[in-house]
Amino acid sequence: MSQATNDPTRAFRLDGKVAFISGAAQGLGAHIASTLAAAGAAVFLTDVQAEAVEKTAAAIRDAGGKAAAMQHDVTREEQWDAAIAKAVGRFGGLDILVNNAGVEDMALLTECSLETFKRIQDINVNGTFLGLKYAIRAMRPGGISGRSGAIVNLSSLAAMIGVTGLSAYCASKGAVRSMTKAAAIECAQLGTGIRVNSVHPGVIKTAMGTHLLEGFVRLGLVPDLATADAAMNQLHPLGLGEPADVANAVLYLASGAARWTTGAEIVLDGGAYAQ
Repeated sequence: MSQATNDPTRAFRLDGKVAFISGAAQGLGAHIASTLAAAGAAVFLTDVQAEAVEKTAAAIRDAGGKAAAMQHDVTREEQWDAAIAKAVGRFGGLDILVNNAGVEDMALLTECSLETFKRIQDINVNGTFLGLKYAIRAMRPGGISGRSGAIVNLSSLAAMIGVTGLSAYCASKGAVRSMTKAAAIECAQLGTGIRVNSVHPGVIKTAMGTHLLEGFVRLGLVPDLATADAAMNQLHPLGLGEPADVANAVLYLASGAARWTTGAEIVLDGGAYAQ
């Protein structure tokens, strides 16, 4: 890992680093990728949406960044092996993994199908597990990159509080929260030089955030979208978050500024959890 620095203009830079971001076609993943690229990292973007993720990578290149992309289903183990190998081959190493790919689907607990519950766990939990497994193999001493690194898992405020209609999602993000801590301790005690942390956003102004608000209406919990929006703004004292709020926190955890931070969780919720 990088040494401590007193130069604030350098502490958050990622020059010479290679970052892998899953679920990077749009939303938070795309914003995280562009932020890390702006900080100097070469970014490798993956998503099940092949055309969309290629467009996102092209936009980063057009802005002067280094980016490549490939189609990738995070629930398929063999695809993780291939994607990590391709990232290392394309950019010469792997220093950062952002396990961002995830889904959310609202249903009352009594109405949620087992199929839906399993699908959410498969993408959010198994996808994160596989990312950890193959990134750690690549980053640890003797791996195909072998120069240590940082892993950031996207969890959620839903890992910490109960939300009506989100039992399956809460379960998945709670698992990511706990798995992050276990991976962090394991990596530290085994001397891998790999840090593992999680971020826990509240409601963010993205398509996924809008889908959540629409879900409250669909379940009959609020009469309309305006009421849902007002309720969420009341829950978050500072208002709803922006994608940049999450991307900047990921940048911190990925950078040398966080060299002594592992097993931590950064809550990004405008004060919701503090109430």
